[in-house]
Amino acid sequence: MEAKIRSANEDAGGKSSIDDMSLVIRLSRTGKRGERKFRIVVKEKRSRRDGKSLETLGWYELGTQKGLKEVKKDRYKYWLSVGAIPSERVLKILGK
Repeated sequence: MEAKIRSANEDAGGKSSIDDMSLVIRLSRTGKRGERKFRIVVKEKRSRRDGKSLETLGWYELGTQKGLKEVKKDRYKYWLSVGAIPSERVLKILGK
């Protein structure tokens, strides 16, 4: 008798969707040592800080006077509507 191992997705009907994941909007570090540059990305909550992301929403550069930033606001609003939770730092950067 062979035991079949099932994943959580198979138990839920075998479909993997965005609703099954805990999503977070956070910063992912890029750039050289001493240059503090970050991407604003959407990731699964359990993934590493600099691991694979679902989508890049923009960037943020900390080394400048006020911090340069560029964000795709329409995509940011979409991910919020889907249920992604922004980190405290992202909320502080975007001023929301």
